[in-house]
Amino acid sequence: MKYALVLTLLTALPATAQTLPEGLRSAGFLPGWTDAAGNRIAALELVLEPGWKTYWRSPGDAGLPPEFDWMGSNIAEVAFHWPAPEIIDSDGLRTLGYHDRLVLPFTVTPQDPDRPVGISAQVTFGLCENICIPAQLTLSAAGPGDRPDRDILAAMDAAPAQREIRPACAIGAIEDGMTVTLSLPEPGRDLAVEYLADPSVWVSAPELSPDGGEATVDLVAPSGQPFAVAADGIVMTLLGEDGASEFRGCAAA
Repeated sequence: MKYALVLTLLTALPATAQTLPEGLRSAGFLPGWTDAAGNRIAALELVLEPGWKTYWRSPGDAGLPPEFDWMGSNIAEVAFHWPAPEIIDSDGLRTLGYHDRLVLPFTVTPQDPDRPVGISAQVTFGLCENICIPAQLTLSAAGPGDRPDRDILAAMDAAPAQREIRPACAIGAIEDGMTVTLSLPEPGRDLAVEYLADPSVWVSAPELSPDGGEATVDLVAPSGQPFAVAADGIVMTLLGEDGASEFRGCAAA
């Protein structure tokens, strides 16, 4: 896979008036609705050209996840509802992301529930066919609708189911970092492992045991040295055609 370090700066509003990068048909915010608590539910929508992909929050061996620099009004907190990704193998690299279309829902908690929430942001994300392109767009949303958006609800339903159990794990040191072996509650499933306690830590692709009951990953910090792993920060997502399951934290032996 070849990479072009190209930054496409698209600053005019709205996105339909911008020159979109190769591989992207359209981009924008679905305006969503306001719930009973005063939170704004909306979504980023990216529509891709055939053969192109964009990335999950943890892209794997390569890629760039969507990042948001919020410029809207009355925003206290933003929580994302990531649809389960697909495993994409390309030129020997294992990545996690989406083909065709990404609807990424998010909930905005307002600073003042009595005032409306305005949504605008500079969004940076990766697009990839044979050449991977980091793109940057400035997007704004129209005012919220008066009812829930079916596309946003469908994307929220596609998020991994949250499981309460904490899988057993064994944590040990290696020369340049740490290794974690996780027991799989549902053996034989493909999976992704993240270390959300420190996004600067690189996580290798999981290696399954011969019986499919365990998965091992290496964690490498910028220091290139062993470090204390926070078991609560390990997140395992099991993927499958019948849905996905997410396990936050593990029980270290």
